[in-house]
Amino acid sequence: MTKINLRPLDDRVVVSPSEAEEITAGGIVLPDAAQEKPQRGKVVAVGAGKLLDSGNRGELSVTVGDEVIYGKYGGSDIEVDGEEFKILRESDILAKVV
Repeated sequence: MTKINLRPLDDRVVVSPSEAEEITAGGIVLPDAAQEKPQRGKVVAVGAGKLLDSGNRGELSVTVGDEVIYGKYGGSDIEVDGEEFKILRESDILAKVV
């Protein structure tokens, strides 16, 4: 797992996207332009949690190392030290892979 020097704020999560599929289930090799953006990745950093009206922090449902599925157009794409990452709000994460 990659060690990055990012600390997301509040309920945000930093995800390292999985590689796009290069070969379909039927064995067809896809060129780069035809590959879909991955919607799955590994959590590499999490924020402290959303600040609630009570002054406490809400607990996040994901932790570092979890594999997650997120919405196709959710979050912001960033590049750190030549690696691609996605910063998402916890609400943009659709599921944890178990």
